[in-house]
Amino acid sequence: MALPETIRVKISSEAAEFISITPVVVRQMPARELIEAMLGVTGKDAARVREIFRRGSLVEGASRFRWDAIEADPAAIESMLATFPDPDPARPFAPRLCLRAVLKGPNTRIDIPRQAGSERRLFRKRSFWDVLMEFAEGGTPRYLGYSYRDRADHYTLPVEPAESVRLCASAGTIRYSGLEAQVRRARFDSIELYVERPR
Repeated sequence: MALPETIRVKISSEAAEFISITPVVVRQMPARELIEAMLGVTGKDAARVREIFRRGSLVEGASRFRWDAIEADPAAIESMLATFPDPDPARPFAPRLCLRAVLKGPNTRIDIPRQAGSERRLFRKRSFWDVLMEFAEGGTPRYLGYSYRDRADHYTLPVEPAESVRLCASAGTIRYSGLEAQVRRARFDSIELYVERPR
């Protein structure tokens, strides 16, 4: 069958523990939006997307989506998938389009959205984001793929121990004290970067 334009989906939280009562939200979800949620799990694999439609459930992040099973037409799925971006390994890293950075190490994962990293402290000329993007631009970020969950191209950049120490020393430029404390204490060995595509 052709894909319906909208699908009645029940959405609940997967984060709830067994003693919690989590409300279930029911909404008419555009088929394209539901497929976009699937792509974080399946990539542009039409057979896997079709199987998830048939199964009638998907866990994405902290949310569980449930709907009545749909026997979707493979051609309709292929047609819809063609409207989503493809990975592009030739795409160079573009600091001005970077949406967020994630500092990663063995026991570290610090997510820094561009907005939070770009806000400067009083009397500071540069933000932590400026420091981070300058560092990333001076390195060679390696392309990992397209993140459908983030709607962005995904890169990784290795960080040497001495570079990690220098970046942590720049934490004083961060406006938010909680984030500053996290970065100041961190030791990380890579930075993941998410870059939106120009419209």
